[in-house]
Amino acid sequence: MRWLLLFATLLSWVLCFTRHGAGAFGFWLLAGIAGAIATALGFAQARIAANAQPEIMLDLPKRKPQQDPPPQA
Repeated sequence: MRWLLLFATLLSWVLCFTRHGAGAFGFWLLAGIAGAIATALGFAQARIAANAQPEIMLDLPKRKPQQDPPPQA
């Protein structure tokens, strides 16, 4: 997915700087900025996921709550 985002971002930058109209330039510039942010977040997420260690669930024995002795009259 991140490679598709990178390709789409680069394509939008190319389209941005090859358009002659201000509206098309602005649209593709906005798409390029949004794509650059999404691509950076995609690559960061992939790197974090690659370096993450699995969560270890320890089965610790459960202690019985200590009960106070009944009050003496």
